[in-house]
Amino acid sequence: MSDTAITVYRLQACPFCERVVRTLDGLDLDYRSRFVEPMHSDRNVVKRVSGKRSVPALVDERTGVTMSESGNIVEYLEGTYGGEH
Repeated sequence: MSDTAITVYRLQACPFCERVVRTLDGLDLDYRSRFVEPMHSDRNVVKRVSGKRSVPALVDERTGVTMSESGNIVEYLEGTYGGEH
């Protein structure tokens, strides 16, 4: 499916980002990764999307949800997509 609805804004080697990616993989969800600038002050693309410069940030076009904070994202993904298997 090429029209991937989920985008994850992440940093290389970020344990919080990896937690979200592991959850997405575990739920067998298609997603797009966007790697962001390592410098917090340069992460304007994330700020435009989520209102914050922190990663991970997730945009789910299917539900219209945009959020940051890995714990919240994992909870959201499991709650929204965990029952579809």
